[in-house]
Amino acid sequence: QVQLVESGGGLVQTGGSLRLSCVVSGRSFSGDAVGWFRQPPGKEREFVAATLWSNFQTAYADSVKGRFTISRDNDNTLYLQMNNLKPEDTAVYYCASVARRFGSDIRYYLEVILYDLWGQGTQVTVSA
Repeated sequence: QVQLVESGGGLVQTGGSLRLSCVVSGRSFSGDAVGWFRQPPGKEREFVAATLWSNFQTAYADSVKGRFTISRDNDNTLYLQMNNLKPEDTAVYYCASVARRFGSDIRYYLEVILYDLWGQGTQVTVSA
């Protein structure tokens, strides 16, 4: 059974840092687009960052550029380093993946609806 498991969420003060991890079991991320999304309280799920495993392209939402960094350790683990956190970053953060079938440009993989494998989410709360 293929599944994604996120970890690393928690409570942090404004300006603090957290690193989220996402581990896939049952297969690897090789050939996938893999992304981080978040759902703030009372709002829709939104794109945060994504990467194409085959060519290392990355993309970020404007709201997190310069503060968040997506990276990986091997073919099974994805990270999201979050620095200078703000209260508006409070959300449940999800890892998601999809086979790279929409082309080799990361800009084609920014929409929530494209992703078909999701983790259970991890809560990030940033206090003022």
